Amino acid sequence: MVVVGCMTAVFLLYGQWRGVTSGGVRLEGGSPDLGLSERLYLQSYLALHADALQEPAGRAANPVNFTISPGETAVSVAENLAAADLLEDPSLFINYARFYGLDSQLAAGDFTVPPQLTIPELTVALTQAIGRDIELRFIEGLRAEEMANYLQVVRPAAIDPDEFLAIVRRERPFDLSPYPFLSGLPDGTTLEGFLFPDTYRVPVDADAAFLVDLMLSTFDMRVTPAMRQSYGVQGLTLLQAVTLASIVQREAVLAEERPLIAGVFLNRLAADMTLSADPTVQYALGYQPDLETWWKVPLSLRDLEVDSPYNTYVYAGLPPGPIANPSLGTLAAVAAPAASDFYFFVVDCNADVAGSHVFSTTFEEHLANAQKCQ
Repeated sequence: MVVVGCMTAVFLLYGQWRGVTSGGVRLEGGSPDLGLSERLYLQSYLALHADALQEPAGRAANPVNFTISPGETAVSVAENLAAADLLEDPSLFINYARFYGLDSQLAAGDFTVPPQLTIPELTVALTQAIGRDIELRFIEGLRAEEMANYLQVVRPAAIDPDEFLAIVRRERPFDLSPYPFLSGLPDGTTLEGFLFPDTYRVPVDADAAFLVDLMLSTFDMRVTPAMRQSYGVQGLTLLQAVTLASIVQREAVLAEERPLIAGVFLNRLAADMTLSADPTVQYALGYQPDLETWWKVPLSLRDLEVDSPYNTYVYAGLPPGPIANPSLGTLAAVAAPAASDFYFFVVDCNADVAGSHVFSTTFEEHLANAQKCQ
């Protein structure tokens, strides 16, 4: 008789719960993982708190930044919600989440929780994390392998460094149709140069394809139509302009010298001279295990003779593609090069500012300037 009485009371409470007005919270469904006794207990418990479930869960008057750490339990989340004034009744939150199976779906991440949420609203909101964005900072002038090495070190999100390189080298299928500016990219040409160096925030589930897409899209957005039109005025395709910018990026230490250095290289191209740019030889030589660098310094006379289409001491004109990923400032310098009659430049060893160059018109002047550093 006691058991029958208890069951009767439970079902009466359940009937009262089901009788809540249409604007209220109805106790229907529930997690299929619940056993019969636990389901009946939670049904009766929540029925007794039906009114509380329709009221604001906490006392916060303004939006609150709230974080759920990976592996955190519903009990811990409830305690933290209470500490943040987002919840006054942790037990009610826990039991509501348990009944609907939401206790196992609370998402690790960062939230901005509005005030005045009810427990049902709050619980559902905490299953939909925006996620902890990860910040990635790619500095200007890196080649793709250096970017991949950075990814190898920081191991962000789900970004596989090898997959990143495979996409960049076009060894892995990657749809380029969303990027019309790459439509004229020759077969076999990598995405080097178009991986726009910037600080990016990516979600925790981002993969290599997501990152490459973000970098290409940023390039498309930041390199304006006016800049692209200016490349045409210089007689350059977009690929050629980015290739030249990548060389300028590696040559110029001072930002203010980039337009002048770009102008020097354009003068040499117009005169059918070789560019004779050290960074192109460094790119051709590749990684130097003994020096642990992709950019060998100093270069030997033998290095300058390496047989590679990227060696601009041996082959006239621009190399087949970019040797690094240039900054927006350098891309702008190629779009608006400084006009001059200079054809040569060398590091100014007597300058007060480190990294500055001295420019000259004739080869004799160039040799004299170079000898000052010996």
